[in-house]
Amino acid sequence: MRRTVLALATAAAVAVGATAVPTAAEAQRRPSSAPEAQVWVTTVDRSETLQQRDPVAFRRGTSPLTTITVDPTQTFQTMDGFGASITDSSAHLLSDLSPEVREATMRSLFDPDEGIGISFLRQPIGSSDFTAEPQHYSYDDMPPGETDFDLEHFSIAHDEEHILPLLREAKQLNPELTVMATPWGQPAWMKEDETVFGGRLKDDPAIYDAYARYLVRFVEAYAAAGVPIDLLTVQNEPQHRAPDGYPGTDMPVAQQIAVIEALGPLLKKASPRTKIVAYDHNWATHPNDLENTPPGEAPEPDYPYQVLDSRAARWIAGTAFHCYSGDPSAMTALHEAYPRKDIWFTECSGSHGPDDTPEQVFRGTLTWHARTLTIGTPRNWAKSVVNWNIALDEDGGPHLGGCGTCTGLVTVLDDGTVRADAEYYTIGHLSKFVEPGARRIASTSYGTTGWNGQIMDVAFRNPDGSTAVVVHNENDEPRSFAIAVGDQYLEYTLPGGALATFTWPEHRSLRPTMRELPTDGATATASSNPGDAHLAVDGDGSTRWSSGQAQEPGQYLQVDLGRVQPIRRVAVDSGDNLGDYARAWEVEVSTNGRHWRTVATGTGTGQLTQVDLRTTPVRHLRISSTGSAGNWWSIADVRLYR
Repeated sequence: MRRTVLALATAAAVAVGATAVPTAAEAQRRPSSAPEAQVWVTTVDRSETLQQRDPVAFRRGTSPLTTITVDPTQTFQTMDGFGASITDSSAHLLSDLSPEVREATMRSLFDPDEGIGISFLRQPIGSSDFTAEPQHYSYDDMPPGETDFDLEHFSIAHDEEHILPLLREAKQLNPELTVMATPWGQPAWMKEDETVFGGRLKDDPAIYDAYARYLVRFVEAYAAAGVPIDLLTVQNEPQHRAPDGYPGTDMPVAQQIAVIEALGPLLKKASPRTKIVAYDHNWATHPNDLENTPPGEAPEPDYPYQVLDSRAARWIAGTAFHCYSGDPSAMTALHEAYPRKDIWFTECSGSHGPDDTPEQVFRGTLTWHARTLTIGTPRNWAKSVVNWNIALDEDGGPHLGGCGTCTGLVTVLDDGTVRADAEYYTIGHLSKFVEPGARRIASTSYGTTGWNGQIMDVAFRNPDGSTAVVVHNENDEPRSFAIAVGDQYLEYTLPGGALATFTWPEHRSLRPTMRELPTDGATATASSNPGDAHLAVDGDGSTRWSSGQAQEPGQYLQVDLGRVQPIRRVAVDSGDNLGDYARAWEVEVSTNGRHWRTVATGTGTGQLTQVDLRTTPVRHLRISSTGSAGNWWSIADVRLYR
């Protein structure tokens, strides 16, 4: 196998990763009479970092292993991209590198072929906690007691030295780059207490108008500087009421609505391409934010719902979320309430404790980010996966207040070289292989964002028809599994904690021959643990119905589809509960729940049992155990096809 090293610069620089060539695009163009998948792996011990392994071939049939079933006919959100933020701190660090190392670092970050192809940046509007300057700044600072409602002093000159040159270079390396902009705070003269550290905007329509014009001026100035803004939020973490020595604003729902109402028509006229995104805070209200709710005011845990319910919603494209409280399922709940509004995931940082070794930080960050962000956020409707700083130094800085334990995608070392760290790979396993405009497609997954030691994944179909599946082995031990699409499958084994991306080009033999029927509204009961029976028809492989006892004849799961439907295949998926498949089984069907007939019997051979039938009208389905085994009988999913 031909290999090269994706490095940051000269031989003296620290390698970003050992990524094999050909690139992902080249691999997809290889002609092949039999389909095969390309494989890239990152392990928790750094022995492999985005390492391309030998390809693996698909074959016809069904695997006895835990099987990830990919269905490209079921589509979800369109992906905008994956990346981080070139904060003021990151920009200073990258700019101070030698020209050779800086060029190699930028290429390793943004070049889709030679690097990981970062495709999304979230840029602070003004200062954040990751500021390398001696003091915080906005684009319209005034002496105490003075105002500038006409924005005569507005200027982005600060960003011309370090930030904008890097942004322009990033866009040259990846022309498909999406840029979001977010303010951590406003000029102090707009605030009630005239300080950038916490507090609120003055409750004055003139202030809301001035702030809206300030944001529009920023968008116009950045576009003129060669960096058009695609997405704009009006406040970073609007419920973070007590920032620790860095800019922030407590912006209650009513103020966010007022700002967006003022901003919407102005932005539509000045920059129609720029979408307004609301909220931009955690999946759940952080306990510290609740504790700092002003006396006499009620907390607003339903903040994004209130904004999307308001008159400002007509200007809002969707909402953005961070990782520091709650879990990704909050995004699915919001999507279900407002399916026409998009969702972006826009900030999370790895971190370290005072006594953590680099090895511990790499392992812990890789495994948590892999399951929670790389896989967990797209599976919960996020159009982006964005970490925080793109580059920090060995001390997690420079920073001015705020986080002292954060980590970056890359670390600038004291000797002037650069090291890729865990977040580089958790983002890279997406950004290198999933193109902007890709659609997430259906795939069964068995792990959870709250570690359960099983196999989890997310799948995408790129605009060119190729497929990318990202798989994480949550378990500390090696796990074997299969990936199935259409009537073909491949088998693979991943080391404990490893993250992998599988890609393959469009191929006629990998097209599904049957269509999965939705089980929305289906009900289920069972011979034991009937209260859990619905978990077998909820479309979630990480939940299951189980017999709760050793297998024996007569155990059953019974499903009512709610109406008669023609069925050609029944898939009984025991998921990643190893060994919990029925050793012998029987499938019965009925159209009325009274008269039943047996349509298939057989012997179980592995985690996924597929039963093909002649087209049969079915409303009621009963799957029974007809054998005995010491294992429980578990069903993670029953899937029906026609």
